[in-house]
Amino acid sequence: MTGGLPYQPWAAELAKKRAAENGLNDPHSQCLPSNPLRLYTLPHMTKIVQTPGLLLIMNEYNASYRQIFMDGRPLPVDPQPSWNGYSSAHWEGDELVVATTGLRDDLWLDVAGNPMTSEAKLTERIRRPNYGTLEVDFTVDDAKAYTRPWTVKFKMARVLDTEMIDEVCLENEKSSRHLKDLQNAPAK
Repeated sequence: MTGGLPYQPWAAELAKKRAAENGLNDPHSQCLPSNPLRLYTLPHMTKIVQTPGLLLIMNEYNASYRQIFMDGRPLPVDPQPSWNGYSSAHWEGDELVVATTGLRDDLWLDVAGNPMTSEAKLTERIRRPNYGTLEVDFTVDDAKAYTRPWTVKFKMARVLDTEMIDEVCLENEKSSRHLKDLQNAPAK
């Protein structure tokens, strides 16, 4: 985004602090779930399965999934906050419009540590301009963290002749004990 994100002052400070920590407290590096926006930025395979009333997005990272309801149901009024929130979608011509609310208050949008709060309303506009490509315009409307809504665009290529594999973050994990030692090390 030209000129950077339109942070609220506290969010700018938090993003700066998180960046200075070099991802030490990044939920992803601690094997915690991601969120709808961040899943588009990870280098893991994603599979999308569509039924008449449900779009299921599966991701290799920790065998995670996201449900997008396409049966006309409204978003919950007072949802229990979750990593992926609650999503409902409808078609506008050849574009799938996904609305998401009900996210947690402590999410990282990306590896840089940009924050997202429980006030966030996400809108994805997904289209398929040709057989091998998905284009996604992803709008974040989070007045608690940003002074105005902003949009990022993703272009995703279809991967042929492959299957998803399990990628379980903590399987045979031996690094976290060293990260804790680094946290307590004196500054140089």
